[in-house]
Amino acid sequence: MAGVLEERAAIEREIAGRTVCAQLWEAAERDAGAPAYSDPSGPSGQGWTTMTYGEVRRRVLEIAAGFTVLGLREGEAVALMMANRSEHVLADLGAVHAGGVSCSVYPTFAPEQVAFVAVDVGARIAVLGGPDDLARWEPVLRDLPALGRIVMLEGAPRDERFVTWDDLLALGRERLAAEPGEVEARWRAVSADDVLTVLYTSGTTGNPKGVPLTHANVFYEVVATDRLAKVPERGTQISYLTYAHIAERVLSLYLPLFKLSHTYFCTDMSQLGTVLGQVRPALFFGVPRVWEKMMAKLQAVLSVQPRERREQARLAMAAGLAHVEACQYGRTPSPKVIEAYARADAALLSGVRSMIGLDNAGWLATAAAPMPREVQRFFAGLGLRVLDVYGMTETTGAFTANAQDRFKLGTVGQAGPGVEIRVADDGEILTRSPANAVGYLNRPRETAELLDEDGWLHTGDVGTVDADGFVSILDRKKELIITAGGENISPANIEGLLREHPLVGQALAYGDGRPYPVAILTLDGETAPVWAKERGIGFTDLADLAGHPEVAEQVAGAVAAANGRLARVQQVKRWRLLPVEWTPESQELTPSLKLRRRVIHARYAREIDGLYAS
Repeated sequence: MAGVLEERAAIEREIAGRTVCAQLWEAAERDAGAPAYSDPSGPSGQGWTTMTYGEVRRRVLEIAAGFTVLGLREGEAVALMMANRSEHVLADLGAVHAGGVSCSVYPTFAPEQVAFVAVDVGARIAVLGGPDDLARWEPVLRDLPALGRIVMLEGAPRDERFVTWDDLLALGRERLAAEPGEVEARWRAVSADDVLTVLYTSGTTGNPKGVPLTHANVFYEVVATDRLAKVPERGTQISYLTYAHIAERVLSLYLPLFKLSHTYFCTDMSQLGTVLGQVRPALFFGVPRVWEKMMAKLQAVLSVQPRERREQARLAMAAGLAHVEACQYGRTPSPKVIEAYARADAALLSGVRSMIGLDNAGWLATAAAPMPREVQRFFAGLGLRVLDVYGMTETTGAFTANAQDRFKLGTVGQAGPGVEIRVADDGEILTRSPANAVGYLNRPRETAELLDEDGWLHTGDVGTVDADGFVSILDRKKELIITAGGENISPANIEGLLREHPLVGQALAYGDGRPYPVAILTLDGETAPVWAKERGIGFTDLADLAGHPEVAEQVAGAVAAANGRLARVQQVKRWRLLPVEWTPESQELTPSLKLRRRVIHARYAREIDGLYAS
């Protein structure tokens, strides 16, 4: 414990008094000409338009001045909803330099949720990307009288409440030239204990909860992440997950200010593979669904190769997997394993990593949901260590992590630098560190449930810590299934095994108060059509495909394979394949792709009851 507290104190001394405003100034002073942000440009999006750190800081000051002209006062919030692009970061930093607070809103939120967030955070100004974003705000604008002005990057209506992005910049340039000391005074008045941003948990039930994070919270997380990931100076990276997600904020908004990183924006998820090949990032983070889709595409490519080539790949990937498994904490790969991997790497694996753009990535990570074992093993076969980290918005991101040189597959790693962890009597994971938020915005009752009087944050997750300090998460405390026979079962464990089959897109296990678990499943909207076409199966849409006998046979095999790795009381006795796909837009998934269990339970109550009918 003494070592943990000493490490914490060292980090706190390193970041004492520092703010994002001062950090951007320092980055521009270190190298004003260093590339900072690149947006896709050109008719096919194959080119890039780049801003340097010097240009970024000048634009941020202009935007800050523009916000003051629009009436933003210190402590007031600017709500942001747009794709990942340089303007999102510039507007965010501009709000902070004006003494305000940034708040990125999930672009999948319904209008009622948007209105709740805007009122809860006290948004004075909103910056929206275009008509699609405005469509989520327009139905509730009349309910937001405190929202004074709305800045539009594109498609601003002819209404005095709306301001174009270009007009905001013009207002800022004029104000900055006339009163240069105003913005200077504002950003210098910002302190490390001021709220930097408020992020809203996407929430599996009820209204989202706002989490205020200070400059000190964020800086502690950034330094801890850098120590674990060993991020290189001036490396490249990709920003593609929403900035309403804490992981994306830490990795591609705040961390680059420390490392002078060059961030490329991927505005279209369908182009992520292309952008990976162009950028070849130094680090890459993806929620499990991103890795699952990447695996499915690689498997599709592999499946059409000649038999000899497929066998060569199988043997090479077996050597890659054996090497990664032998490099886990407490193990040492044998000379035979090392030699086999070296041959496989030279012959095939290094070429595959280069092909997918991950040949330069020194740190690959996943979080937000359990990573299916077979997905992790697949990438290990390519010589890639895609490692689990674990955290929450309330902990400013990861507070446990596997590192490239200290990892155990199947765990979420060890406590981060200066982080305390303990397991409560009921199995709940508790944590304490300077990265922990002080609570929820405007929610004293929920704050009291989150943080106890000794400063321990209650995660709501049930897990274990082994003798080496590696943490394993079993499930959400409130989501554990207790069957009619009194057995405690983790639905996430069952669901992860079911999703290992490439045809299964989503799975929900159910069985609370029932005699046995059942599952409802959906097809993967990208993989299933490709699979069907390769086998000459005709279909009109995903619903049609879900009813095909060959698909049913494959899914039955997926359930049987999952059951083969489960205890008898955990095994799925009956299942149903739905003719739909679950998405955040259809409300079965949160914006971070977690299951909204209560929504699914209510929407498919008839189907669930039917699985118990006999």
